[in-house]
Amino acid sequence: MSELVFAPRQDPHVERLEVGAARTPILILDGLLSGGQALVDHAAETAVLAPVKPAANFYPGVRAPAPVAYVQALVRTLRPYLAETFGVPPGGRAGVSCALSMATLPAGQASPAQRLPHIDTPEPNQLAILHYLCGPDHGGTAFYRHRETGLDVVDPERSQAFFTTLRRQIDAGPIPPGYIRDSGALFERIGAVEAAFDRIVVYPSRLLHAGILPDAPVSLDPRWGRLTVNTFYRYETA
Repeated sequence: MSELVFAPRQDPHVERLEVGAARTPILILDGLLSGGQALVDHAAETAVLAPVKPAANFYPGVRAPAPVAYVQALVRTLRPYLAETFGVPPGGRAGVSCALSMATLPAGQASPAQRLPHIDTPEPNQLAILHYLCGPDHGGTAFYRHRETGLDVVDPERSQAFFTTLRRQIDAGPIPPGYIRDSGALFERIGAVEAAFDRIVVYPSRLLHAGILPDAPVSLDPRWGRLTVNTFYRYETA
């Protein structure tokens, strides 16, 4: 396979949404980088997608490290948009983790924690960057408010109360079968972004969210399955 090349495209389509009581921003970019199909081919032909251990990560599927060239191009191209929408220092230091990801776990084998909305961290200086390498038939990403606590953003001061309440609710059960898609007894859906090939969605990691997943994977082939690139961008404010 030839060398992977990713370059900024001219005039990407940019949209900004706000959700929840705090009007948390969500950034949507279509056509930001070239090389999306090559990344799919890389996932299908070269990458070694392996199961994620639940003890380390609750992602319901398989992952592999993203190519370094992609990570560098993504961060370099996104920086001005992150500064404008989230106030991220445009030249500041950041820690980045990035993985090719495919949701492959049938809902019947997933734990409640894998099927319900979640946060990635309560810390304020981390963004989730989700790059869809699949079409709209694979579902997008939805955002939620936890009904009992009223939280849609879980910060460090309120995280213990949130997780204690959610654990009590899960233990009391039963949790409805299947991956969550809409509102339910525990969570109210407050917004959603549809999947589209080469669409990038950016949101704070402490915003409650969940992939709109089918209860059984459409395909285990990266060319046909729910392939995404999941990036966590941890930035310093000073």
